[in-house]
Amino acid sequence: MTFQPPHKAILTPVQLEWFQTSDTHKNVISYIETLNEVIVGAKLSDKCEESSSVKAILQILDKVEQVAKDTPTVENSASRFGNPAFRTFYDKINELSPSLHSDIPSLPEDSVPEISIYFNEAWGNRARIDYGSGMELNFLCWLLCLEKLGVLQESDHKAIAIRVFWRYIQVMRVLQSTYWLEPAGSHGVWGLDDYHFLPFMFGSAQLRGHKYIRPKAIHDPEIVEEYAKEYIYFACIRFINSVKTSSLRWHSPMLDDISAVKTWDKVNSGMIKMYRAEVLNKLPVMQHFLFGSLLPYGGPPPIENTSADAHAGHAHPHVHSGMLPNASVNSAVGGADLGGAGQREVGWGDCCGIPVPSVFAAAQNKQPGLRLVGPNIKPVPFD
Repeated sequence: MTFQPPHKAILTPVQLEWFQTSDTHKNVISYIETLNEVIVGAKLSDKCEESSSVKAILQILDKVEQVAKDTPTVENSASRFGNPAFRTFYDKINELSPSLHSDIPSLPEDSVPEISIYFNEAWGNRARIDYGSGMELNFLCWLLCLEKLGVLQESDHKAIAIRVFWRYIQVMRVLQSTYWLEPAGSHGVWGLDDYHFLPFMFGSAQLRGHKYIRPKAIHDPEIVEEYAKEYIYFACIRFINSVKTSSLRWHSPMLDDISAVKTWDKVNSGMIKMYRAEVLNKLPVMQHFLFGSLLPYGGPPPIENTSADAHAGHAHPHVHSGMLPNASVNSAVGGADLGGAGQREVGWGDCCGIPVPSVFAAAQNKQPGLRLVGPNIKPVPFD
């Protein structure tokens, strides 16, 4: 096999329409549905076999978190947007990436330049210092590529779902809270909690067929606290409650609506349909999807972009963020700096949406007893 650096190819509705019927689309959906099924009824504390590859990936995630801990934030109190120290973290991960991949057993060395791009871009956008479900999808694609290469096996699926993916979410919470990552898109539109989508899908799969707990239980603080230890869905609700005050009805209306559904089976099947429609079939997200030899593109030829503008050819449902007084964006894209790989070549999310401050950015001091990791976290008032 000849490996190749991943590239973007979807810039028009015609190309997006082709993608919906492509083998790459089928492979991504199939992988998501496979992980979704294997986690049905599972608890986070369940015992499962961890292969040498799974253990290596978990160690890599530990190292990524350590890089964040070793990369402190810089003084940025005048801004409610992302902390510029994230770019230092991002650059460190890119530099470490080849050595991190060398720790994965049986990984072909010549595949690293291709699959490492998916890994590098899974942590956030360097230019905008934001994060959305596009980056989350990138991490999933990295795992899918590892399986296509035979590094991960079918027998690893349960460990991937309740160990690897959950560990990734935990690392992302550290990054989000430490660097005040902004929600990608104008209103965090591609994520159910400003940032993520898949944890809610997999979390609802865990609860399918549960004898006692119903979706409406997310409104009971005691139940949320207890079940967050074992179920991803409730852990995500606890996260939201830890950074936002008032009712879910006001700051998370979609989750509030979903809580009225009678069974977790219906919630889970609805999540899969929503993911297809709101992530994999949305041009502002999929225009940044990366195609290589492992996830190939065979549709209408991409439009050649010779412009230096990182936004050229993109679907722009909102005003260009460069026109807005966002210091973190303007400083990143000003002059010749178009944000490195994260923006210039393989950026993610609704790149031209209205910038939204991180929910952590309203913090002025630490709140005693807060469960999240990261400096200066305080709930944002919504009442």
